[in-house]
Amino acid sequence: MIKLTKYSFHNEAETKRALIDFIQNADVLSMGREVQKFEESFVQKQGRTYAVFVNSGSSANLVLFQALLNLGRLKKGARVGFSALTWSTNVMPIIQLGMVPVPIDCELDTLNVSSEILRRHIKDLDCFFITNALGLSSDIDRIEALCKEEGVVLLEDNCESLGSKIGGRLLGNFSLASTFSFFVGHHLSTIEGGMVCTDDAELYEALTVVRAHGWSRNLPQEAKKKLQATYGVDDFYSQYTFYDVGYNVRPTEINGCLGNIQLQYWDELVATREQNFNTLYGYMKTNKDMLPLRIDHMDVFSSFSIPIVCATEEAFEVYRKRFEDNDVEIRPIIAGNITKQPFYKKYVQDESALPNTDFIASHGFYFGNNADLTEEEIALLGSLLEPAVISVGTTEVVRQ
Repeated sequence: MIKLTKYSFHNEAETKRALIDFIQNADVLSMGREVQKFEESFVQKQGRTYAVFVNSGSSANLVLFQALLNLGRLKKGARVGFSALTWSTNVMPIIQLGMVPVPIDCELDTLNVSSEILRRHIKDLDCFFITNALGLSSDIDRIEALCKEEGVVLLEDNCESLGSKIGGRLLGNFSLASTFSFFVGHHLSTIEGGMVCTDDAELYEALTVVRAHGWSRNLPQEAKKKLQATYGVDDFYSQYTFYDVGYNVRPTEINGCLGNIQLQYWDELVATREQNFNTLYGYMKTNKDMLPLRIDHMDVFSSFSIPIVCATEEAFEVYRKRFEDNDVEIRPIIAGNITKQPFYKKYVQDESALPNTDFIASHGFYFGNNADLTEEEIALLGSLLEPAVISVGTTEVVRQ
């Protein structure tokens, strides 16, 4: 079987040995030096200024929105646009924190929101949270410029696109802040884990406060002393003083250790996934049963899964069965149209027309793009991407 997740970590045996050695010799396993080292190394690789490591990608989204509320950069009732083709916990913080979710449709050939689509909604938004779906991107540079022009806060979910690059810039670097996930099966695995990256010092400090109880303990010394002076708190009481609304979403030193081990494989993982995609897309782009993906504007394409959007529902059923019959694990494309999900309909009254997102949800699925796919597995996947529905006269025949 070709599973979506083939391993817990890249170079699993070596990583587990290093992890065991770390646990046996570590004095502290709660958040400490390994977490800090991972933050410093990750943000340097990503090319941003600050990083805050948390216990999941979902928590990264939550603390980001809470920090923006704490700073007053967003307010209760703010209208937050989001990619309708997305994950549940991209939208849930918007609802949980009293803001108004505004779904935005995507393109069929990039699975992403474009500046042209966003322009139809931009005047009505305070913030836009874009999902860089499955390694792909549309014209995110123009989206960045449009949001700046209109005074709209731009945020990126880059959980699915670590290493993808457009216009010489890594995805995750076009916004005020971006979130990442290190869940098992994603590009880098820390078992569970997430990151928020930003170049904004004030936001970084707010994120640090939100991550752990609302206290100042993990802030740089200068920022900590400034808070103490503002509120008249001495060193003794500062240990249990809580300055703003926060959570406890701290990672552990185990997660930090794993991040530091796995980070050394960033280039290898991205390059292998891109090579896998290029090989398999060679089959897809000439197959009339499938809609083509537009990637010629991207410098690097990096995704942990490869999406297929079929031209018809009949073709979707044929390819879905073909993959399942050959023991290839597949999933719907993210969560489809998130506004059709039960949680969304329970809390939001929304009749938005999202035709492209609906089409992708009913015509698409993805399969894993693991960095350790074998030649035999790639050959099998290639054979499954061969045309399955052909026309003979006026009759369609399904190839088995």
